[in-house]
Amino acid sequence: MSTTLNDFLMAKLVGSPASARPLRPGVFVDLDGTLIEPLPADLADPNPVRFMPGAGAAIARLREAGLAVVIVTNQSGIARGYFSRAQFARLQDVLERRLQEEFGVQIEDVAVCPHSPDARGRPACLCRKPAPGMLTRAARAHGLDLARSWMIGDTLDDVEAGHRAGARSVLLDSGGETEWRLSPLREPDGRFNAWEPLVDQLLTAVSPLPSPDPLRAASPAQMLDEPDRTTGVGSALSVRLRPSLFASSIPSAL
Repeated sequence: MSTTLNDFLMAKLVGSPASARPLRPGVFVDLDGTLIEPLPADLADPNPVRFMPGAGAAIARLREAGLAVVIVTNQSGIARGYFSRAQFARLQDVLERRLQEEFGVQIEDVAVCPHSPDARGRPACLCRKPAPGMLTRAARAHGLDLARSWMIGDTLDDVEAGHRAGARSVLLDSGGETEWRLSPLREPDGRFNAWEPLVDQLLTAVSPLPSPDPLRAASPAQMLDEPDRTTGVGSALSVRLRPSLFASSIPSAL
């Protein structure tokens, strides 16, 4: 049985929906280059968690506004053998503890894709961004309304993942994006180079929130069957491991 099929079946087994309750909005946040400074390739640094300027306070503001926060991160270093799942789990423990101790923040979950891309740099699994699987899986697990949710990341792959999931996407332009391959799915709803104005605008826009652009909010069937012409990516599912899910100078207006 292939790894991809294993992941799909595992996601089905652990993917029971949240209990029947009103869906709530959430914010999906990328890790490296967005919430924290990019991680070293081998996690050899004994203190690898260094928050991006303003990130911790910004996450605290999102939580105070009642928004669920889920971290969604590609970590192909696991598949490449640079570090183990256990090492990343220890890093996750440090991250969650520091968010709690320094900012009073408790996040909803951490979703991780441990797989490497294919030879052309595209996802070779059902969970690597720009596929939306980590987002849709977390939304199902935690009762999140994707149409009222947001994705924040430092690359256009993050932007595309949010749009494919049916959410809005904001680019934190911290230098992570270097290729700028544009398509309708990769056009951010807002672009900022600092956390504070980003959160100012997001909290202003979060309620009431208009329905997402129908071009971006595809049906589940469309997300599975119609890959983006730029990246060739379809939908995704992710797999739970530990508590994780494995599987500005001038801001623009939101």
